[in-house]
Amino acid sequence: MLAKLLTAYAVTALIFGALDAIWLRFASPALYRPALGDLLADKFRVGPAIAFYVIYVAAITYFAVFPGLLSADAGNASFFAGPRLAVVHGAIVGLVCYATYDLTNQATLKNWPVHVTLIDLAWGTAATALATGLSTLVMIRFFGGLAG
Repeated sequence: MLAKLLTAYAVTALIFGALDAIWLRFASPALYRPALGDLLADKFRVGPAIAFYVIYVAAITYFAVFPGLLSADAGNASFFAGPRLAVVHGAIVGLVCYATYDLTNQATLKNWPVHVTLIDLAWGTAATALATGLSTLVMIRFFGGLAG
């Protein structure tokens, strides 16, 4: 089962990483740079970014993909089985994590715009839900879930 969990982690990392890379490619110059200006570092710091993705992907794999795979393996035919359960859990985890970041910044920084918080919350919720749902589908389809 450890091999399947590591595979789920890798699949989730690839999907979430691709989604976030596309988002940041367009959102950084259009949203973050104009709204946050001097708050942003002059140069991107790779170390903290890698640490975030390693930790965040572990969390969404454990709290969303893993329950989705367990539900699918159990043959659960309910509405929230498998990928749908992963989407719901992923949305919750995404909202909580992105809210922690954005609302803490809004509470502690002098100039943190409300629109950045709202857009970021929507992005984190949607991206995490999509990534966990797709990851669960890929794991079921190509790797037989956890049991296969």
